[in-house]
Amino acid sequence: MGGKKSKKDKDNKRADKRAFDPAKPVEVAERLRLPAGPVHLSDLETGVLDFGPQSKTDAAEAMLHIGPRLAELQERLYAQATQGSRESLLLILQGMDTAGKDGVTNHVVGPVDPGGLELASFKSPTAEELAHDFLWRIRKRVPSAGRIGVFNRSHYEDVLIVRVHELVPKEVWSKRYALINSFERELVRQDVTVVKCFVHVSKDVQRERLLARLDDPTKYWKYNPADVDERGRWDTYQDAYAEALRRCNTVGAPWYVIPADKKWYRNWLVASLLEEKLAEIDPRFPPADYDIEAERRRLGES
Repeated sequence: MGGKKSKKDKDNKRADKRAFDPAKPVEVAERLRLPAGPVHLSDLETGVLDFGPQSKTDAAEAMLHIGPRLAELQERLYAQATQGSRESLLLILQGMDTAGKDGVTNHVVGPVDPGGLELASFKSPTAEELAHDFLWRIRKRVPSAGRIGVFNRSHYEDVLIVRVHELVPKEVWSKRYALINSFERELVRQDVTVVKCFVHVSKDVQRERLLARLDDPTKYWKYNPADVDERGRWDTYQDAYAEALRRCNTVGAPWYVIPADKKWYRNWLVASLLEEKLAEIDPRFPPADYDIEAERRRLGES
């Protein structure tokens, strides 16, 4: 994600393109993981990377294979929790408006059994929520054992929109990075696999997507005139995101950068990342805690 590529790197990535098989899982985590150190969003790619599907058709075919694999992994995660496993997974989606957080939720986790999902979208806090610390409402929505949780926006709003709009003083929000890191370390100790995705859209593509909402009467409801005002704060948001990414990019809960200018590639990346992280958990169906043959006989006699 930046820096000059060697001839070997370029040759390897050309081979990646030729070798892409829509039916096979692809490990993407290390390629998407944000490196430690200073963050310059302008250096992070928003288009199609040179691995994985290079066309919408290939991505669509790959998603047909990923969906059933995700569904099985989720079922195994849920099943092993019935025998006492604490493992769960939390997918955190952050990004500018139109980056596609809703699209990821619909297309990536849509095939998974709803009974194994816990979805949360954090909007402006209520009066009750404001009466508590900023993580109070977040803690209440952490996924329980065996579930996949999805945060469409998250606790990071309290160092993003809160900072950009100066909703609280700097001495308040500036202390929240450390509190967020502490909270996420706590989640990891509780066997929650934290997968944080910065869904990264370019300013030009954001304009195209906002204009598209005005061109389609079925999308008018999605358009908010305030979105144009927020675009006027683009650079301020970029600075806020850069600091949040840099300061909360930890070993246990790193950030993954998801290029979002192409919806089909964005969805494939998040789906592949989610599959990889669930496979690392390696959930197992629990063995029977009863005599299988005895139960066969009982059923045969019933």
